[in-house]
Amino acid sequence: MHEITEAEIATMVRTFYTRARDDELIGPIFDRAVDDWDHHIAQITDFWSSMLLKTGRYGGRPMRPHLVLDLEPAHFDRWLALFEATASELFAPELAAAFIVRARRIADSFEMGIATTQGKVTVPRHSV
Repeated sequence: MHEITEAEIATMVRTFYTRARDDELIGPIFDRAVDDWDHHIAQITDFWSSMLLKTGRYGGRPMRPHLVLDLEPAHFDRWLALFEATASELFAPELAAAFIVRARRIADSFEMGIATTQGKVTVPRHSV
């Protein structure tokens, strides 16, 4: 398997967020939450670069902005479905899996973190 590149990460982020913005369920959430798409895409690209290449370029706190969005399990399911489909379309299975495994962990972490702040208890839905 070849190592993922910065260019591939950038392509994944741009392609996914183009689809997410057009999605009936999660698109309106992004429209309300994101004012500057160029900045958002750059931040998320840095986030994935840090996740996959250990570049350390992302220094933010990704949970914080998600806490105020009124996200529900259906939103996480749709985000993951779009994300996984995009990764699978763009990359060979091994490379797609590198994105997908991390995306599932992130979604579980965010979903559990949001539930905790709401006084709810939830468990991860993904075993990978």
